[in-house]
Amino acid sequence: MIKQPSVYIIASKYNGTLYIGVTSNLSQRMYQHREALIDGFSKKYGIKMLVYFEIFEDMHTAIVREKSLKGITRAKKIALIESANPNWEDLTVKLELLIP
Repeated sequence: MIKQPSVYIIASKYNGTLYIGVTSNLSQRMYQHREALIDGFSKKYGIKMLVYFEIFEDMHTAIVREKSLKGITRAKKIALIESANPNWEDLTVKLELLIP
């Protein structure tokens, strides 16, 4: 398995509940979220739609970015999502094409 550190934002629906996470394997993590295999916030609130992600060279940088995103306002999180994904499309479908 090739590790690809990533920060991601998932949502319950358009403009719905948001969750920010970090992982070394985004495809695998999205499978876990979609199948509700991870206990916690995302499972409790049905948050399964990948709406934003960033890829990094190393995990330390990804973790720093995750913490910075968790510290911004909801309005700024929504603006970030909409700057890259204005229609709030579920990017999980395109994930295999975007991450080699």
